[in-house]
Amino acid sequence: MCSRNRPRDDGEVVGHCGFHGPPAAVGRAEVGYTVFAAHRRRGYASEAVGALVEWAQRQAERTVFASVAPDNTASLAVVRKLGFVQTGTQIDAEDGEELVFELALTGGA
Repeated sequence: MCSRNRPRDDGEVVGHCGFHGPPAAVGRAEVGYTVFAAHRRRGYASEAVGALVEWAQRQAERTVFASVAPDNTASLAVVRKLGFVQTGTQIDAEDGEELVFELALTGGA
């Protein structure tokens, strides 16, 4: 990830982001992301998730999902800032309880 406003020419990796898998395989377009501790609170997660949402919209996805642990205040702030709305909860086999968020997309490809 790098910021459009603050390019990282040094090649340092600050985290990673992507989808949990192809929507056809996992049943929905769900984002996932991590920003390494030394690089947090600089907007990288918001920028990365925003870029994933834009990409999903260009692929004609109608909705993007995110699942966040109830105590992960930073990720909760990211998804809410980007307009995701909580639509439920789920139990993840690895992470336990998660809040499920959805972002309805308009337009498309």
